[in-house]
Amino acid sequence: MNILPLLFFIGALLYGFPAAAMEAGTAETAYPIPATHVGALFCVAVFIVSYIFVLLEERIHMPKSKPVMLGAAIIWITIALIAPGYDIGHEELHNAAIHGLEEYSSLLLFLLAAMTYINAMEDRKVFATLRVKLIEAGLNMRQLFWATGSIAFFLSPVADNLTTALILGAVILALGKDDRKFVALSCINVVSAANAGGAFSPFGDITTLMVWQAGKVDFFEFVDLFIPSAVNFLVPAVAMSLFIPKDLPAPLHDDVHILRGGRRVILLGLCTIATAVSFEQALGLPPFLGMMAGLSFLLILSYHVRITGRGRPEDNFDVLHLVKRAEWDTLLFFYGIIFSVSGLSFLGYMELASSSMFGALGASYTNVLLGVSSAVIDNIPVMFAVLSMNPDMSHFQWLLITLTTGVGGSMLSIGSAAGVALMGAAKGQYTFMSHLKWTPVLILGYAAAIGAHFLINGHMNVPHNALEGTSAQHSVEAVHKPEISH
Repeated sequence: MNILPLLFFIGALLYGFPAAAMEAGTAETAYPIPATHVGALFCVAVFIVSYIFVLLEERIHMPKSKPVMLGAAIIWITIALIAPGYDIGHEELHNAAIHGLEEYSSLLLFLLAAMTYINAMEDRKVFATLRVKLIEAGLNMRQLFWATGSIAFFLSPVADNLTTALILGAVILALGKDDRKFVALSCINVVSAANAGGAFSPFGDITTLMVWQAGKVDFFEFVDLFIPSAVNFLVPAVAMSLFIPKDLPAPLHDDVHILRGGRRVILLGLCTIATAVSFEQALGLPPFLGMMAGLSFLLILSYHVRITGRGRPEDNFDVLHLVKRAEWDTLLFFYGIIFSVSGLSFLGYMELASSSMFGALGASYTNVLLGVSSAVIDNIPVMFAVLSMNPDMSHFQWLLITLTTGVGGSMLSIGSAAGVALMGAAKGQYTFMSHLKWTPVLILGYAAAIGAHFLINGHMNVPHNALEGTSAQHSVEAVHKPEISH
């Protein structure tokens, strides 16, 4: 991992947050605990230190959930210790913590159901069969480059970008393992395509899910980002494809087929997505209820496959075992981030950050820069911080931040889970430096996607207060208790 972006990020935090706090120190604030209080500044320092460990995950091999979970605990303990001095009672602290729990639990249940479906498809050899069919298609290297990228773009909206990248990365490595250049370019293309595809669907990335569940963008409105996302994928893909030869790879054959129940898992997965959307659109219920209903469908299917089987190993389809294989490090990391940021929000730092960034630079510049920052910082804390700030933005701007945080991570290999995973799978062939060589082209794709969004969706860029007929002033309650669950 290149340490220079990390040092730059740390320096900006160490200077920016305390500076904003000092500036607000003498101003009137709606938060009883002053931003310049030593305990409040200590909480900021704890968050920064915990996130340094997250950014160093690949070097120190510590799962990213551990430091942020500890950091969240320390932040809330500190708040509880200094709260009595400012007449903040146990009930107010309890309510603030419970609000964070509501935000986390809705996302946890949604993601747990989604991850279990992905694991079930892997267990039933759905993705392995797709990989073999693609390998046996007889495509040349350039066609394979486009096929893997295109499939990544259209698979990522329904599967997560990490799973998509690993599936197609296996195809790339199987056919081009002796061609270092082909592997590197194809991996970059798959990472870019998977991230771009995930940006126009609530199911494609955790950040888009957060925006949907927060009620900032309606489910069917994500389609407005389809063309900007496609532009983000196609611009660098066209440039990189010119350096891919049309040679035929060595033929490979592998006897893999979808196991019993696999096709029904696919069908139930689509039904589960429809159920979650219907719950939210027609019934006004949170989407996680629909996802958990879908998980019950899968549990019943696995029971049916087992009791009607013939005792073969492939009939041992245990969904509860697949739940254990969920990405628990990611889910617990998400807990740490939500409770850390909600703690800083309780202290008023999210309002300070909002006024310093969105107030000074404006929504467009801030959203574009936050997308760039997601190439160094994980896009989950970036998006949750924005939702916690709850800036008064138009629908156009909420789509913009969804786009930029979704695709911004493609600019560096460490900017997304897909890139990090493929670096591990293709060690020595797809590296940080091989990705960095093509960063200028990826930046061009990022800029083109933003341009496409302004060109196509620019008519939506109407100030929110003009639409609502209200003041652009933030409500203290919205910033104090950010609403993530729908």
